[in-house]
Amino acid sequence: MRLDKRALVGAIVEVLEARLAAARAAADDARRAATHEEARAENDKDTRGLEQSYLARGQAMRAEELEEAATRLRFFDPPAFADDDPIASGALVVLACDDAEHTYFVTPVAGGHEVTLDGVRVRLVTPAAPLGAALLDKRAGDDFTLRAGGRAREYEIVRVE
Repeated sequence: MRLDKRALVGAIVEVLEARLAAARAAADDARRAATHEEARAENDKDTRGLEQSYLARGQAMRAEELEEAATRLRFFDPPAFADDDPIASGALVVLACDDAEHTYFVTPVAGGHEVTLDGVRVRLVTPAAPLGAALLDKRAGDDFTLRAGGRAREYEIVRVE
């Protein structure tokens, strides 16, 4: 089943925007907690307020990352690929591994996220990730071994779109 990659990108942006809203809310909550009177240090060893401010900054940074990824993907126009084209950013790749097939979308950002479109679960991978790097420049029919977590896994590229 061939997926509409523009619709896939739209679904990814929707997921990122929902996570962005949650990250912004978490950052706001952490910021409020950091400045709340209960977070005031009672002595020189009390770091509750400082810890809350670190958490607020981390949440704000996460929100910035999600916002940047959503913005970049809004303008991302994934090219069409034929099975004999080398895999690059924008490729939709079906891999066989451990007697199962999995679908991956090679994206410039937002690796590690998943979306479901037309009943197909698509995992996002960037070229910077080990799997993404292993896919680059390969074609349908190629196979490769990837060692992760102390385990070697055999992959076969079933289809490239």
